[in-house]
Amino acid sequence: MKTPDDFFIPDNEVKLPDELDYTRAIEYIRSAEAFSRATYQSVYIIDYFKKKFLYVSPNSLFWGGLTPDEVCNLNYRFYLNYVPKEEQPLLLEINKAGFSFFESTPHEHRKDWYIQYDFHILNNNHPILIHHKLTPLALTSDGRIWLALCVVSASNHTTMGHVQMHRVGSPDFFEYNRITRRWEKRSMPTLTDGEKAVITLSIQGYTMTEIGDKMCLSTETIKKYRKQIFEKLEVRNISEAIIAATNSKLL
Repeated sequence: MKTPDDFFIPDNEVKLPDELDYTRAIEYIRSAEAFSRATYQSVYIIDYFKKKFLYVSPNSLFWGGLTPDEVCNLNYRFYLNYVPKEEQPLLLEINKAGFSFFESTPHEHRKDWYIQYDFHILNNNHPILIHHKLTPLALTSDGRIWLALCVVSASNHTTMGHVQMHRVGSPDFFEYNRITRRWEKRSMPTLTDGEKAVITLSIQGYTMTEIGDKMCLSTETIKKYRKQIFEKLEVRNISEAIIAATNSKLL
């Protein structure tokens, strides 16, 4: 990656500037601010016409220790400065593959899709693996993304990648294969009511013994539930299971 312009490819060049109503953009920013306040999620908004960040929420952990204003001033150069150089080609590949997938979907369904993937952000030169989701906020009449909302959270994986394209309301998703450079169809894991209850009670801070008492089950049964959860979500512990279930909207 040489310059921030490498992210802006012809597949999503915004060619209809007369359609862009920036009074709408202000409302999107206010909504993102409210969402960030209520959830303490780390979010930002990309303007693909002006090629800049319109809004960045406060969260120094995921912004490399920078303030929101400093991230906005850097815009896409933030990725050049705070993503490890060996991972920057991955971001460009995801960008190209994601827009190619997006172009293959009907215009009327494009707002239903979001892409998610993992990469590292450097905080005081210490890499933090983040989970990154991007979804369209506003499209032009020819189906190009004008504004996009990005949500950043902790990753439940231990390595970068894990590129997936999801459609709201569908149990199926597409996973990007970096070797074949193709999208492969997958299905989301399904959690039973008991498994969901175990994760929900774990989120609330209950121990396995306390969860067993609340569900009128033995501690051994709760252990079996957790083992099933770990296998389904491909995680190693309950903390990773909570993040995975939350990121994948399985609860």
